[in-house]
Amino acid sequence: MMIEFTLDGRSGVSPYLQVVQQVRQALRLGLLTKGDQLPTVKDVVSRLAINPNTVLKAYRELERDGLIAARPGIGTFVTRTLTDDSFAAHAPLRKDLDRWLTKARRAGLDDESIEALFMSTFRSAQEGVA
Repeated sequence: MMIEFTLDGRSGVSPYLQVVQQVRQALRLGLLTKGDQLPTVKDVVSRLAINPNTVLKAYRELERDGLIAARPGIGTFVTRTLTDDSFAAHAPLRKDLDRWLTKARRAGLDDESIEALFMSTFRSAQEGVA
């Protein structure tokens, strides 16, 4: 699979960190696996209209963390994933979340409202666990 990066200018998160987070999320969800190739710096730059140094910084951080490796003249490849024993639980949880999203949309919530509700509930649950 080839990941396609997107940038959210309203997120307050730097573009390089958004790239890092998207790779980590894809590794955690099993969307990228060992041996998969990342887009070239040139491809990311042309698609997102960002500075090559931004992409290089993100790739260097991921390489430093041992998640990817550059092979000169060939490309940049995933060297390990972040999936764990909980990965088997993803499918049923995703199904529950899909049902919840359908209910939220039927209740008239737009994407921003759904995200706000999820994040506030997520934070409250974290505080309750801590």
